[in-house]
Amino acid sequence: MIPSPRPSRTSPSLSESLQQQLNMYALATTAAGVSLLALAQPAEGKIVYTPAHRVIPPHNTYNIDLNHDGITDFTIGNSVSACTDYCFFELRQFPANGNQAVGYFLGSGSFLADLALTPGATIGPRSPFKKGTAAMAVARANQYSSHKTNLFGQWPNVRDRYLGLGFRIKGEIHFGWARLNVAVRGTTITAVLTGYAYETIPNKPIIAGETKGTDVEESNASVNPPTPAPATLGLLALGSPALSIWRREESAGAAH
Repeated sequence: MIPSPRPSRTSPSLSESLQQQLNMYALATTAAGVSLLALAQPAEGKIVYTPAHRVIPPHNTYNIDLNHDGITDFTIGNSVSACTDYCFFELRQFPANGNQAVGYFLGSGSFLADLALTPGATIGPRSPFKKGTAAMAVARANQYSSHKTNLFGQWPNVRDRYLGLGFRIKGEIHFGWARLNVAVRGTTITAVLTGYAYETIPNKPIIAGETKGTDVEESNASVNPPTPAPATLGLLALGSPALSIWRREESAGAAH
């Protein structure tokens, strides 16, 4: 006798409502996985760039508020001061408390000057930041003997050079730049601020001239800012910490 074939085993069909529930569960699981992946990605910052065209003539200052929170981060001052032998015409930057600019020591190390960075320079934790106010361009005129004018610093007669900046937001350091053109005619120094920017991620370097990152925001808040205020006597007094150094150098030169 030939045995009858064993009936084939078939998978039980799922009800339509159960199938829909399973599909919804699979979708929810996938979405949750995507969300976790997104949370695991490093935070992406953005560069906040402010275009500007602000002329800073002698006897004037201009306040830079990099992140537009109403607090001055750096002041650019164009001052004139005199002493017994010389007149000094100085373009300087004055950082707010806790902020710094990229610079170098001049002479004996008791006087700071700011570097005029070229486009593409990296501004970040490894940059040579220096504390305190610093000269950008100085014209020293001998008014009583030779009538000779000497220029100091890296900023006289440059275009599209960058001042590297480090400033604090809620206690964390952020890096940025300010772009300026500086012209010296005789002893008259005229600076033009043409824009500034900063990186929103703390401690992340920024490239001089960079206005676009992974996400960029352009601000027009300072396109038409108030007219620069005249330099105060206190600011002018801060503007000549190197007078004694230069006097000693000049005296030493005259003695030879």
